[in-house]
Amino acid sequence: MKRNQLSDISIFVEVAKAKGFRVAAKNLKLSAGSVSEAIQRFEDRLGVRLFDRTTRKTVLTTLGQQLYERSLPAINDLEYALNEIAEERGVISGTLKLNVPRTSGLLFLDQLITEYALAYPHVDIELIYNDEKVDLVSSGIDAAIRSQHLLEKDTHAIPIGVDHDIAVVASPDYLERMGWPNTPEDLLAHDGIMFTVANANTPIQWLFKRGDGMYSVAPKPRMVVNEFSSILQYAQAGIGLAYVYASPVQSLIASGKLVEVLKGQVPSLPKYTINYLSKRHMPSRLRAFIDMAKNSR
Repeated sequence: MKRNQLSDISIFVEVAKAKGFRVAAKNLKLSAGSVSEAIQRFEDRLGVRLFDRTTRKTVLTTLGQQLYERSLPAINDLEYALNEIAEERGVISGTLKLNVPRTSGLLFLDQLITEYALAYPHVDIELIYNDEKVDLVSSGIDAAIRSQHLLEKDTHAIPIGVDHDIAVVASPDYLERMGWPNTPEDLLAHDGIMFTVANANTPIQWLFKRGDGMYSVAPKPRMVVNEFSSILQYAQAGIGLAYVYASPVQSLIASGKLVEVLKGQVPSLPKYTINYLSKRHMPSRLRAFIDMAKNSR
């Protein structure tokens, strides 16, 4: 294979991963025009169209998808080989790409990423905040951080961080109007501001302690929201009760803007997990991040 053909394949894979020419050009540190010309040259050489392009989006054709699925493992293997050479020189480099939930930054990820960036100055970091399910094979990311569950049956998951305390909170005005719930069952007579993830059919469960186990009780879903900061705003406005991570609301509780109810009846949620495909051919940048995450508290 000629050198320029290998370069074109690499550019093709990056455009497919990025789902667009501008993002791919930024990742490759090339101009958008150069990337577009490379794809056009590659398509002309193959005699097929690899992308359907409009002014709004770039989508792989059927043949393009087939080529991408065959090319991606080879490109990943080549990248791993280059990383191994860099690692032999004591340099961890490349771009660490993580898909992470929006709430993780407040809870622990911002601090962890800061420590990682300072410890590995030759690694660029790309964070994609997204609560939806993600395909680790085709997305082009190194790993995904998720709470409580694996993304796919063939992925590996390592717990990171700490267990997360949960609080049920409401504004003083809401409790004055609607009354104070003393047991989880009392929630049935209350309005709730419920958290959901995109494309989910139901909001996240509200779990409570019962003996040695847990059970779920939920108020009436007055609002369903997929943004943590909005939930706090609506709770302070007196719209309903909210079931939230405890650490980010401590200042609001201390200031009297929110009141915690049902103390001692809410369990802690399990640690987040970092999910990845395989230990074989793991990029050194990801291995370093996992090692740091496992030791973080």
